[in-house]
Amino acid sequence: MRKILVSLLLVFTASAHAISLADLSNRDAAAGLKQALVKGAGNAVGKLGKVDGFLGNPQVKIPLPDSLQQVDGLLRRFGQGRYADELVTTMNRAAEAAVPQARALLIKTVKGMSVQDAKGILTGGDTAATEYFRSKTAQPLAEKFLPIVQKQTARLGLAQKYDQFAGKASRFGLVDENQANIEQYVTQKALDGLFLMMAEEEKAIRADPVGQGSKLLSKVFGAIGK
Repeated sequence: MRKILVSLLLVFTASAHAISLADLSNRDAAAGLKQALVKGAGNAVGKLGKVDGFLGNPQVKIPLPDSLQQVDGLLRRFGQGRYADELVTTMNRAAEAAVPQARALLIKTVKGMSVQDAKGILTGGDTAATEYFRSKTAQPLAEKFLPIVQKQTARLGLAQKYDQFAGKASRFGLVDENQANIEQYVTQKALDGLFLMMAEEEKAIRADPVGQGSKLLSKVFGAIGK
């Protein structure tokens, strides 16, 4: 009997505190969304901006450019596989070094978001906020990342490794002379990885706002669908 009473009390308490999205103020909705994005961005940067953050994560590991993947196996058969391995490792190390430098810009951009789209984003898909964020910040983030990647590629000799690998591949007549800029390639892949991890973080927050340890997130995201 006691267990039944406790259960009823819990249900009553939950019902008393349950609110719908319509009950939320624009201020609460925007604050909850911004808190989710700041949290997601911080977690994503933390996971990627470290040794093996990219290289050790199959979801975001940067592979050889498409134009070189076709010759990877051929070069390995000729005992030249180390060039491909060195190139992949160096590309991922450059991305790992670039990502932490974007933290401040990510947070600044999130905090500057207006309240107008907040409720629309909250009722969108599992990654609606991340998609919105990407549409607004991809270009400035790319501009932020590129010089960092360029600095890292110079320090790690990435361009030289790439030219060396591409040169060997071109001898087999399997790669066009005009190759994509390796620094642009790494920059774009680093951004793709960052937004992918942010999307994963957003999904986790939407799925379990209570587990995030924030009353505001629980209030805002818990109201969705009511």
